[in-house]
Amino acid sequence: MLYKSDSFEVAFIKDNIAEFKFCVTGSVNTLSQQTLKDCAYALKELAANSDIKGMIFTSDKDHFIIGADIFEFLPTFTKPEAELVAWIKDATDVFDAVEDLPFPTLSAINGLALGGGCEWVLATDYRVASTTAKIGLPEVKLGIMPGFGGTVRLPRIVGADNAMLWITAGSENRAADALKVGAVDAVVSADKLLESSISTLELAIAGKLDWQAKRNVKLQPLKLNRVEQGMSFAMAEGMVMGKTKGHYPAPIMAVRTIKAAANCERAEAMAIENANFAKLARTPEAAAQTGIFLADQYIKGKARKQAKASDVAIKQAAVLGAGIMGGGIAYQSAYKGTPIIMKDIQQDALDLGMTEASKFLGQKVQRGHMTMDKMVATLGKIKPTLNDSDLQSADIVVEAVVENPKVKQAVLAGLEKDMPAGTILTSNTSTIRIDELATALEKPENFCGMHFFNPVPKMPLVEIIRGEKTSEKTINAVVDYALKLGKSPIVVNDCPGFFVNRVLFPYFAGFSKLVVEGANFAKVDKVMENVFGWPMGPAYLLDVVGIDTAYHCTGVMADGFPERMSRAEKDPVSVFANEKRFGQKNKAGFYQYAPDRRGRLKKAQDPQSVELLSSITDAPKEFDKQEIIDRCMVPMINEVLLCLQENIVASPQEADMALIYGIGFPPFRGGAFRYLDQTGLANFVATADKYAHLGAIYQVSEQTRKWAEEGRIFYKVEG
Repeated sequence: MLYKSDSFEVAFIKDNIAEFKFCVTGSVNTLSQQTLKDCAYALKELAANSDIKGMIFTSDKDHFIIGADIFEFLPTFTKPEAELVAWIKDATDVFDAVEDLPFPTLSAINGLALGGGCEWVLATDYRVASTTAKIGLPEVKLGIMPGFGGTVRLPRIVGADNAMLWITAGSENRAADALKVGAVDAVVSADKLLESSISTLELAIAGKLDWQAKRNVKLQPLKLNRVEQGMSFAMAEGMVMGKTKGHYPAPIMAVRTIKAAANCERAEAMAIENANFAKLARTPEAAAQTGIFLADQYIKGKARKQAKASDVAIKQAAVLGAGIMGGGIAYQSAYKGTPIIMKDIQQDALDLGMTEASKFLGQKVQRGHMTMDKMVATLGKIKPTLNDSDLQSADIVVEAVVENPKVKQAVLAGLEKDMPAGTILTSNTSTIRIDELATALEKPENFCGMHFFNPVPKMPLVEIIRGEKTSEKTINAVVDYALKLGKSPIVVNDCPGFFVNRVLFPYFAGFSKLVVEGANFAKVDKVMENVFGWPMGPAYLLDVVGIDTAYHCTGVMADGFPERMSRAEKDPVSVFANEKRFGQKNKAGFYQYAPDRRGRLKKAQDPQSVELLSSITDAPKEFDKQEIIDRCMVPMINEVLLCLQENIVASPQEADMALIYGIGFPPFRGGAFRYLDQTGLANFVATADKYAHLGAIYQVSEQTRKWAEEGRIFYKVEG
């Protein structure tokens, strides 16, 4: 043994080749501060060992290194900037020490090498990956950028354009794709990884591979002339700003860091990265996006605990009601490995459901992510049927029929009567109370809500709604099934609209009031997209949801919360619903729609919609951007606070992740509660009071006012 610590061990593996094996305690390898300190000591000692002629870095886990230990590093981000620069330099010095070892080095990459793990392999001279390996720098998803030399080494290995694409997208790249751009030197099957790595290193030791030349490229300026640099960086900055609209400082800072260091040797380039990383780590966006990561870990941990407690084996699922939603659920279940029966009363609906499933699978085949054989096998796990008797083998049934309480009650009652005792029944309703539907059942303890979001394969959230009589056994089993579907389940308590739709409709109501008072809906959309950061403004979102769907849901919410959400006398949604302008589904709503060259519906202004709205709106009026944001967001956040106070949602983490995963709340703001922490609850109350005369949706509760007076913070300040 040449060296041993709690995180790695070094020993000769063949002749004079040393193996530096990461073996961090736990299921994955991460880079903690102690690991980096241990590495610094070890590398200094190993560099002085004249018996070592080459070194291979390996992992004893299924993955190489998945990154830095974010839980440990977060408190460091709160340090003063000068301290943070000094800290990050100490860390990057370790990676420089790897690169400066006096013999050739190689990383044998199995599984994931992400973040700091990717930066570690970039510091070695050669990289051999298994076919299943993925490497990447996902730091921008945490509101930061690579900080262990990633912005310095990757551009010099794969070229500036490829590096900026990898870094700004935060993507995980398959081994074959990494090979194409030169990020790895070879890709081999997992069983040949060590053998191939040793052979490559032997060639380097023998002088048949010029490892010093490969290393030297990483120590020098980028091989781009001034003109090439100008074009490359201008294009990258333009693309990043176009995608982020300036809301996310991390990707643009990464591009500018690479640009600033383009003509520098390693030491100067690394100093630029150190300084810019420290600036980013202290931004509100970094706090918000790392907060999302922690909240996501919280909800996943809670869900895994619930699933582990389940004693129900779900080997066969069923969805009742085909079409687009049913087809999406069927696809997701089959694709993730749980066979599913898709039942409907009409063959056309079954055909549509199978077409929907085939479409999603076909896209995977087209992108090279699935073989035709796998596609056929996955489709074989979906059994379309018109016969009720085929449902008998299902352990769980997802009812996804028309959004009508009487129809759903009749269907659920029939299912309960015909299915084996103990079968779990769920309803994919978006607004109807679970307790109302449960009145039709003799055993409501076996029933809960399972609210999917459309399109099912792309939307990560599933709201699981606990009725008054729903058993924990049922909740645990449904959480388990949702996890098997690859979803992020969040359990909420029952009320009209549950959590996500309950807080969404006050937002729509605030928007509608603005339009009635003379605001231009397209300008409101632009402010909510470009300034606040929503992926779609409220008018556009209503068109995507469907005006008819929104009209129906507004009625449900009005019945459930008559004081705050009664249907307005003057309502743009009602106007369009009466005119059968249902949004994207029939290509006319607030906007008109036509397919672009790729077949995607593209919105355009429609004079007819403005004319129709003129019957209920005041004379055109300009509103400043902040008023537009406040008028739309105060009702939503007010309702979010009420949901926490009424225990509809159990925690700020679950509320924020439901908003981000369910309706695209801007991630750089971290969710409603993170947003409240950053703006100050007292400031929110003052803003709400400013608009209290507009109605109950703007009027805060006594509990909210009390929290504001107490200086309530929803997330603990780290550090």
